[in-house]
Amino acid sequence: MSTHELYTRPPGEPNWQVPSAGSARLSWEYDEGRDRLLALYQKGKDKQWDGAKRIDWELEVDPLDPLGTPDESLSLYGTPHWAKLTEKDKGELRRSYASWQFSQFLHGEQGAMVCAARIVESAPDLDAKFYSATQTMDEARHAEIYGRFLHEKIGMLYPVNDNLQSLLGDTLRDSRWDMPYLGMQVLIEGLALAAFGMLRDTTDKPLPKQILAYVMQDEARHVAFGRMALRDYYKQLTDAELREREEFVIEGCYLMRDRLRGVEVLEDFGIPTAQAEEYSEQSEFLALFRQLLFSRIVPCVKDIGLWGKRLQQAYVDMGVFEMGDANLDQLMAQDEEVAEKLDAERFAAEEGERVAEVHAAIAAGGAPD
Repeated sequence: MSTHELYTRPPGEPNWQVPSAGSARLSWEYDEGRDRLLALYQKGKDKQWDGAKRIDWELEVDPLDPLGTPDESLSLYGTPHWAKLTEKDKGELRRSYASWQFSQFLHGEQGAMVCAARIVESAPDLDAKFYSATQTMDEARHAEIYGRFLHEKIGMLYPVNDNLQSLLGDTLRDSRWDMPYLGMQVLIEGLALAAFGMLRDTTDKPLPKQILAYVMQDEARHVAFGRMALRDYYKQLTDAELREREEFVIEGCYLMRDRLRGVEVLEDFGIPTAQAEEYSEQSEFLALFRQLLFSRIVPCVKDIGLWGKRLQQAYVDMGVFEMGDANLDQLMAQDEEVAEKLDAERFAAEEGERVAEVHAAIAAGGAPD
């Protein structure tokens, strides 16, 4: 089945072309590299995995309740429209929200794959190129996995959100080599990690939990890579150059906070855009979610040296300034631990089943006729 047949609305042209403005750079220095970055590259090689094998795709998913998240998480909950919905309607609404969320994850991962490939092309240092090559493979795997989940388990896709597409376009069009790092590794990946984490920790469905936990394990390395590379580079920039990048961060943060709300889903249920936006603004769950979106971004921005007064004031206005003191390393370590614990539990259960089957076969073989 063509992906176009699964879209809730026409996605436009099948190919989106973004002109490339930067330079491709090759380095003839093969002997030296930053130890921390090379260690991350080694970890990236060691941690490669196959989404077709590590994830248990045999697990059933109810399309009308793909994530098992509470009704309170739906921005329509508690409104006059919610009271008019039948149970079937509510199931379709849950399906649509899950489809919208995972569709944006899918589109973002493809964008991340292209940005990682751009970093391979444009980064001046070979160690950064090495790591970005492993990240390009990671992002391809993530896009493959989210695409498969949407096709096989939900059967519905949403086009890329206009504002996510705008941020991707701004990131890719910029000729400065560090901007794919800043736009993708810090903003979009930081946003994704927070969104993935909230769903990972609230879903009671094993298949999406596996997908989100394993993807987050990779993303933790990606954000660490962006922090290392940008922290080193931004120490060399002038105040004016730093302010330019802070303006980009401010604009991107407001864009993600105010526009990535799933209004398209409510529109598909016949709710006028203005009212859909109002419902989104009034949702307590969405307000909490929008704050948590910055739990990974704010400390990372501060860590890489973008912390001017205007940027700080923007975070005060958003109510997320205090997140700058969050321990990013601890958050990333937790992402690793969740994935490893999930693996251990799954493999222990599978081993237990195999042992039980062997014991049953032995017992059956020794039973008298």
